[in-house]
Amino acid sequence: MAAFDPWDPAFVDDPYPAYAELRERGRVTYYEPTDQWLVPRHADVSALLRDRRLGRTYQHRFTHEDFGRTAPPPEHEPFHTLNDHGMLDLEPPDHTRIRRLVSKAFTPRTVEQLKPYVSQLAAELVDALVAKGGGDLLTDVAEPLPVAVIAEMLGIPESDRAPLRPWSADICGMYELSPSEDTAAKAVRASNEFSSYLRELIAARRKNPGDDLISGMIAAHDEDDDRLTEQELISTAVLLLNAGHEATVNSTVNGWWALFRNPDQLATLRADHSLIPSAVEELMRYDTPLQLFERWVLDEIEIDGTTIPRGAEIAMLFGAANHDPAVFTDPERLDLTRADNPHISFSAGIHYCIGAPLARIELAASMGALLERAPTLSLAAEPERKPNFVIRGLEGLSVEVR
Repeated sequence: MAAFDPWDPAFVDDPYPAYAELRERGRVTYYEPTDQWLVPRHADVSALLRDRRLGRTYQHRFTHEDFGRTAPPPEHEPFHTLNDHGMLDLEPPDHTRIRRLVSKAFTPRTVEQLKPYVSQLAAELVDALVAKGGGDLLTDVAEPLPVAVIAEMLGIPESDRAPLRPWSADICGMYELSPSEDTAAKAVRASNEFSSYLRELIAARRKNPGDDLISGMIAAHDEDDDRLTEQELISTAVLLLNAGHEATVNSTVNGWWALFRNPDQLATLRADHSLIPSAVEELMRYDTPLQLFERWVLDEIEIDGTTIPRGAEIAMLFGAANHDPAVFTDPERLDLTRADNPHISFSAGIHYCIGAPLARIELAASMGALLERAPTLSLAAEPERKPNFVIRGLEGLSVEVR
C-alpha cells in the first residue's frame, strides 16, 4: 500500500495511479493508518452509497460504546453539534424529515430563478479579471461567485459575507483524514462564530420574513406541522453554504487547470460553446472535488468474500470510481464530448447532493463567461495543490488575459 498515502504531497498531487493499483488489487482493501476499508471501484461505490446497512452516522442506533468507538473530545462539541444536525450526517427518520422540509424551500423553481443573477455576476467577475489583464482565478472568480449566490439565497446581507469563506474553510478542515488539534480548534471557533451569527439572523427573519431561503426554511412545515428546530436551521444553513460553494470552487479551478494541461480539449471547447454542459460533467469526473466519502457499517456486510464487521468504517473513493475503466472508456483521457458519463461526484442515494442543479448552473455560467469574455485566457504560473486530500483543490490558479 505504499502508493496510497493521503499525507504524501506527491500522492495528493496525482492520486490516480495509486487508485489504478487499488482497483487492480480488488474490490476492497483495508488501510491500517486510518482504520478504514477502501473501496475503489465504481460499481461498488455506487451500490454502497445506496446500501442502508451503512450510515453517515451510527448514533441513531448505537451509543459510541456499543459501536466500539470513542466519543469525540468535549472541547470539539461545538463543531459536532453543528455538523451532526445537518442532513449530510443524519440518517432516517431525521434525515428524511429535514430533507423534506428543506426541499420545500430549496425547490427546482427557486434554483432556476437564480440563473439570470448567476450569469450577471459571473460576467461582472470575469470582466473585472479581464480589465486588469488577469489575476488569480480562484479568488477573482471561482470563490466569489458561489459564495455570493448561496449567501444571496440564504438572505445573508452583502456587508456580512466576508467571514463566510474563512468559516467554511476552517469547518471543512475537519473532513480531512485524521485532522490535527489545531485544525479542530479552528473548526470549533468557526462553528461558534458562524452559529452565533446565524442565530441572530434567524431571529431577525422570524420577526421580518423575506423571500430568502432562511425565511422559507423557517416557514416550511409538513402535514403534521413539523418544523425545523433552530439548531437544524443553523446546521442546514451552514451545510448549504459549505457544500454550496466548496465543490463549485474546487471544480472551477481543478477544471481550468485540467483544460490548460489539455490544450486540444480547450481549443475544442473554445470552438464550440455548446459543449459547456458535457464539459462541466467531464471536468467533475476527471478531477473530482470530493475524493473520499465515508460510511459507518451499521450491519455486517460482505464485499467480494471479505466480511466487514459492524463498527468498521468504509472509505468510498470517488476519484478512483470516476476513473474506473469498467465504466469509463479511456478514463485517464479528458474528453469534453464524453456522452456516457455516470460520474458520482454528487454522491448517490438519499444523500445525493441537493444543490447539484445549482452547482451545474454556477459552473456553466463561469465557464461560459470566461470563454466569451476572456477568449485568450492562459496560465500564468504553475499552480500548487492544497495539501488536503479529501476535498481536492488548488492554492490558486494564476492566469493572464492578453
